[in-house]
Amino acid sequence: MNFEDFLKSISKIENIPLPAEASQFKMVPPFRQELLRQQKKAITKAKQAGVMALFYPNKTKKTTLVLILRKTYNGVHSAQVGFPGGKLEDDDNSLQDAAIRETFEEIGVPIQDIKVVKPLTQVYIPPSNFFVHPFVGISYKTPDFIKQDKEVDSIIEVELQHFLDDKQLVTKKVSTSYSVEVEVPAFNLNNYVVWGATAMVLSEIKDLLKQML
Repeated sequence: MNFEDFLKSISKIENIPLPAEASQFKMVPPFRQELLRQQKKAITKAKQAGVMALFYPNKTKKTTLVLILRKTYNGVHSAQVGFPGGKLEDDDNSLQDAAIRETFEEIGVPIQDIKVVKPLTQVYIPPSNFFVHPFVGISYKTPDFIKQDKEVDSIIEVELQHFLDDKQLVTKKVSTSYSVEVEVPAFNLNNYVVWGATAMVLSEIKDLLKQML
């Protein structure tokens, strides 16, 4: 989709109720309820993070969403695809500010180029005990991405039409920190398997956009 057409459609987003858990639960891994049960006490002290679902025109003016592949490291989110973003810091005035700041730090999009158009439904991540607060944002410019090499392995640019295509909904076996291999609902985006909390947020975004486009 041409970015100018996308901007006309997304102007309606403020008046559309969030699909919320009805969308998120389409992509819930089968072991999630058990993890929530195990983490019942920890949830009350969960850390807070903000992430950004940033749409922008690519070099051919097609609407594109940016994701990142995280570095391989000794942690629960090693080598996973996610949104740019990170935990709330003391200097952040809000979770929205945290999402914008981290987007700049991780992929180099200037803070002043990011316009937040709608907050989404928060997602709890049991393995890391985080409440993640996603935001839909736009950049009117084609970003000159600069990845933070310490945390980001690759920047993944997904065209909107590819993301909205139902053929990209798949079931994949993945390795988790709790099981050797588990079948999970996922998105196949640019040949990357996207599952877990990121897929839950993407599902809400997809259902929200399909009401407007």
